[in-house]
Amino acid sequence: MSQTTKRALAASLKTLLLQKPLNKITINDIAEDCGISRMTFYYHFKDIYDLVEWVCVEDAARALAGKKTYDTWQEGFLNIFQAVLDNKPFIMNVYRAVGRERVEQYLNPLVHSLVLGVVEEKSAGMAVSQEDKNFIAYFYEYAFIGIVLNWINDNMREDPAVIVERTSRLIHGNVVQGLNAFRAD
Repeated sequence: MSQTTKRALAASLKTLLLQKPLNKITINDIAEDCGISRMTFYYHFKDIYDLVEWVCVEDAARALAGKKTYDTWQEGFLNIFQAVLDNKPFIMNVYRAVGRERVEQYLNPLVHSLVLGVVEEKSAGMAVSQEDKNFIAYFYEYAFIGIVLNWINDNMREDPAVIVERTSRLIHGNVVQGLNAFRAD
């Protein structure tokens, strides 16, 4: 029941964002649209921004499902772009209301999970410390997030498939090369 209520609250928020900006939406608006009490909202989320973060994380997690390997990261990255594009009114409204830094905070754990999955896979059998693997993952994470944020800032005009292809060409083989640079053996 909890996930069902959270999804209903998310759907209400998305509906309301088509009508007015995030900073004009109240918890009461969401509760009324959803047909629940304000207390029910607070049972699930501490505030509207907590709901926004949950929506971003849930949408991105669905987009990344099973796409965290070297052979599938491009599909996962493209799926993130597609999830953002599918929710363009929501994302643009949130981006304008909370700013680039907050959206970056939402994206960080999702992209890190994708990139770390690739780094872990490619480092199997290599003597590379977890600290160095995390460093490599953070490096690519911030590059990917910067690309996504610039694309959002540009009103999502460029074709995501082109962006992912360019990114793929740029980093092809570089993850392994980076891991080799950190090998302890």
